[in-house]
Amino acid sequence: MRLRQPVLSLRRRLLLGILLPLCLLVVVNTYSLYIQAYSAINTAYDRSLLASAKTIGEEMDVEGFDELSRLRVTVPYAALEAFEADNHSQIFYRVSSLNGEMISGFAELPFWRGQIASKPPYAALVNFYDTVFRGQPVRVAVLLQPVVSQQGRGMAVIQVAETLELRQTLAQKILTDTVWRQLLLVLVIALVVVLVVQLATRPIRALSAELQARPEGELSPLNAPNAPRELLPLVDATNAVMARMHSLLEHQKRFIRDAAHELRTPLAVLKVQVQSALRGDLTPMSALLEISQTVDRATQLANQMLALARVEELRQQPATTFVDWAAVLRSTALDLSPLIAEKNLDFEIRTRPSMIGAHEWMLSELAQNLLHNAIKHCPHNGNLSVTLSHDANHAQLCISDSGTGITNELAERLYQPFSAGDLKHGSGLGLAICHEIVQALSGSITLKNRMLNGHIQGLDAGVNLPLKSNPQAKNKI
Repeated sequence: MRLRQPVLSLRRRLLLGILLPLCLLVVVNTYSLYIQAYSAINTAYDRSLLASAKTIGEEMDVEGFDELSRLRVTVPYAALEAFEADNHSQIFYRVSSLNGEMISGFAELPFWRGQIASKPPYAALVNFYDTVFRGQPVRVAVLLQPVVSQQGRGMAVIQVAETLELRQTLAQKILTDTVWRQLLLVLVIALVVVLVVQLATRPIRALSAELQARPEGELSPLNAPNAPRELLPLVDATNAVMARMHSLLEHQKRFIRDAAHELRTPLAVLKVQVQSALRGDLTPMSALLEISQTVDRATQLANQMLALARVEELRQQPATTFVDWAAVLRSTALDLSPLIAEKNLDFEIRTRPSMIGAHEWMLSELAQNLLHNAIKHCPHNGNLSVTLSHDANHAQLCISDSGTGITNELAERLYQPFSAGDLKHGSGLGLAICHEIVQALSGSITLKNRMLNGHIQGLDAGVNLPLKSNPQAKNKI
C-alpha cells in the first residue's frame, strides 16, 4: 500500500511563504539599524570627546618658541564633567608635546603616533581611533592644538580616551527595542495571515462539508452562490465531473437492467427446453437443435453486451493512432463473405483511403454490425453495396441493401438497446453499439429508406466520421 505523502495546508504555505522572507528581511533590517545606530552613537560621543579635548586645549599656556617651547596645562573639571553623569564610562586623558613628552594626564596611555587625515571629519586637526587601555576597549580622540602666548609658541597633542560601556549599552538597548518591535510586527502579520486564510477558505470548507453530507450516490451539481471568483473554475470542473459520472452510472444501471432482463429470457427458455427433453417430449436430436439455437442466441447477446460495455470503456480512452477505414471495411467484408455467398448477393464495394482517429476495434465492430445487419435483411439474390468516400474534413460510409426497409416508428427507437426490429433473430444491440461508437468518434449515423415511385427499394445506412487528412488515393473494384 502506497503511503500518502503529507501535504502542507494552505495556511502553512502562506505562513511559510510570507513569514520566511519577512523574517529574513527583519534580520537584515535589524542588523542594518544596529549598525546605523552604533554609528550615530559613535558620532555623538566622538563630538563629546572632541569638545573635551578642545576644553583642555583652551587652558594651555606656553613659554618659548617651537622646539624650545615649554607647555603648561590646567585641566578644568568641565572637560571631564560630561562623562561622569552616566556612571558607566571612564575617561582618560594625556597631554603631550609634539615629540611625545608627557605634560599631564595618564602616562600609561600610549602616545599617539598616527597621522591626521587629509580631510578630517571636523574643522580641527583631530583623529579618532580605537585601542585597548588597562584591559578595556577605548575610543580615543587626538587633537593637535596650537598653543600661542606672548611668551612663546608651540604644538600640543591632546588625547582623550573613553571606555565603550555606554556606547555598547545604548546600542544594545536600541537593538533590543528594535527586535521586540520587529517580532511584534511578525506576530501581527502571522495572526492576520491565519485570520485571512481562515476567512478565505471558509467557502472551501463549506463545499467540503456539503460533499461529505451528501448521501451515497448523490451526484447533483454543487450549489455555491457565495463562492469567490477564484473558486468558480473548481466548482464548474467538479460539476462537470459529477455530470460525467452521473451519465456513466446511469448508462451502467440501464445496461445492467436491460442485460438482466434480456438474459433472463434465453435462460428461461433453455431451462424449459432441457426439462422438455428430460421428459421425452421431443426426440433427442430436436431437443439438442432447439437448445443449440437458444445457446447461440444467448452467446450472441452476451458478446454484444460485452461489445457495448467495451465501447463505453474506450470512450474514456482517446485514440492516439489513426486507422485506414477502407482497409477495415475490406477486411470485414472478407470475413463476412460466406454469408454474402450463402444468399448469392450482388455485392459491390468501393472505398477510398480514409484515416480516422480511432481504436481499430471500434471501426471493425461498427463495420461488422452494419454490414451483418444489411446482409441479414437482404433477400436472396439481392443487391448490397458498400461505398466509402470523403471530402476535405469527413469520411462518408454508405451501406445500401435491397431489403424491406424500416417503418418510421421503428426508426425512432432502433438505436436504443434491445429494440431490434426482429427480436426472434436479433438481440437489438447491433445498432445501439453502432450508435455508441459513432457518438464516441464525434460522428453521426443515419438510417433512411431508399424510395422509388413511392415504394421502398431498400435501406441506406450512412455514417459520417471526421478525417485525419484528405488522401488523394482512390481504390475501386
